[in-house]
Amino acid sequence: MKLKKIVGKKLKAIRLNQGLTIQELAARSRVSSNMISRVERGLTIPSVQILMKLAEVFGKSIDFFVEEVTTTHEVVFSSPGRRDTTVYDDDLNMHTESYTSGLRDPQFMSFLCVVPEGGSSGRQQMYHPGDELIVLLEGQLQVTIAGQSYLLVAGDSLSFKSHLPHRWENVGSGAARVIWTLSPFTTI
Repeated sequence: MKLKKIVGKKLKAIRLNQGLTIQELAARSRVSSNMISRVERGLTIPSVQILMKLAEVFGKSIDFFVEEVTTTHEVVFSSPGRRDTTVYDDDLNMHTESYTSGLRDPQFMSFLCVVPEGGSSGRQQMYHPGDELIVLLEGQLQVTIAGQSYLLVAGDSLSFKSHLPHRWENVGSGAARVIWTLSPFTTI
């Protein structure tokens, strides 16, 4: 099943299960009702930021929406080429491989991200609950957090509180390979 359909089906099911209208979910998540409708109909894959906003409303991690896995485990071993992957169809065409897919009730998520040359998180700064760790394996990544810019090169890491406004951009020549780890805040 395509990722767009998986995310849409899960979002619609949990929304209806909670007795929420699309408009109520939009108000609680600060995501437009148009975007929610497009996601539920399998027309688009939401950004990580949008998934985090939706997940917070339901007390879930964003893995809940993207995994087709019906069983989870307490230990997950993965090898390159065999991890769950996502290719975002937006302007970035960003490719990710999950390190935590299939882990039972993870309190964090970690993935390998390949950002194409010139790729960015967009012009808008993002912010969300939790902590974030970026480890740059290859390339160059400019990360701006609360007005302070950091140029990461291979081997550098950066960790920060995700509630601070931030954005990132691949400023190098060629793709940047990044290990991204997020510990989103979830309500129980």
